[in-house]
Amino acid sequence: MPNLGVYIHIPFCASKCLYCDFYSLPDASDKLMDSYVKALIRHMDEASHYMGKGSKGGVALDTVYFGGGTPTVLGPARLGELLSALRKRFNLVTSPEITVEANPGTVTLKTLKKLRKAGFNRISIGVQALQSNLLQTLGRTHTGEQAADAVRDAAEAGFLNISADILYGIPGQTRAQFSETLRAVCTWRLTHISLYGLKLEEGTPLAAADPVLPGDDEQADCYLAAVDLLRQEGFQQYEISNFAKRGYLCRHNYKYWTLEPYVGFGAAAHSDFGSKRYSIVKDIRAYVSKMQEGEAVIEESQAIPMSERAGEYVMLGLRTANGVSSNEYTRLFRASFDSLENKLERCAKWGLAETEGDRWHLTPKGFLVSNQIIGELLNTGDNPQSPKKDAEKPSRSDGASSEQRID
Repeated sequence: MPNLGVYIHIPFCASKCLYCDFYSLPDASDKLMDSYVKALIRHMDEASHYMGKGSKGGVALDTVYFGGGTPTVLGPARLGELLSALRKRFNLVTSPEITVEANPGTVTLKTLKKLRKAGFNRISIGVQALQSNLLQTLGRTHTGEQAADAVRDAAEAGFLNISADILYGIPGQTRAQFSETLRAVCTWRLTHISLYGLKLEEGTPLAAADPVLPGDDEQADCYLAAVDLLRQEGFQQYEISNFAKRGYLCRHNYKYWTLEPYVGFGAAAHSDFGSKRYSIVKDIRAYVSKMQEGEAVIEESQAIPMSERAGEYVMLGLRTANGVSSNEYTRLFRASFDSLENKLERCAKWGLAETEGDRWHLTPKGFLVSNQIIGELLNTGDNPQSPKKDAEKPSRSDGASSEQRID
């Protein structure tokens, strides 16, 4: 079995951003945070019996990702306690990737040094934009200066692997402002940049306000210009929304896109392990209560049929620069790749896909319409879904802005 990735969901934040639809609770009490940490450790205890140290099914962990919410609102002591508990119960490989998400304003040089000492070696900082009017539109509570300070302090604290999240397509954002932000962060000591197009998620305050977003063409121009600039600055694009200096791609997130197993701990976390996909109850207090009472916290569980895996292989693989392999597809799923290849050949004529040997991958222009391309591919004859009539040249869609984060 491949090495396992672990995701730990920390569903707390200082305040809820206006565009966020991830499960989180703003301004939680210390008592609730302490109870949640204890519940997470109990959850780790349960899992360790069948996959931890000393168990027959013990597997090695090579990536750990603390996401949220804003994990750093827990403080370095609680985060260090959780990481220590994980190390005691599971087999971590030498030099694992251990990531913590942070927002500027929730970290200081002192706390970052404590996180580094606790064993965290990668940090992902939510910058989003540098202009105060755009940050206000998003409901962010930090300033551009605080974002720059957070990156600088992380480097000073000893983090060698520092990522920043950047948004484009923000209401009121001009191409000049986006370029200003991107050029500025390229001067920081970053090894990784995640570049997302803003998507108005139903039920969020920003979506309810029904703002006017920059047009599709303007957003596409921003994206393609960013791909070019980041390449010049030494950031290699390895996935639709992710760019890294050599040797610094996010090993944890890459597991999602290559169908490697991962296990999630915490309210609203998801797992893909043992040919099953399952999710944890999406309620902090219910999660804590169930763990205290020894009750099951799994909300949904399903076995994954091979036909569905084949579709996931195509959908997720084409999000990456490495793409998909016709030989690998045939070997893994015992199915013909011919109809998929015919569709990809048509995309290649439009400059949306390229082939190298037996591998196919989308171009930056193809990433912009990846949703439509993948939709057409998964409706070919060899797919269990009903066939769909061939389309003409795909129209521009939100492929580059529909980040599929899997908690």
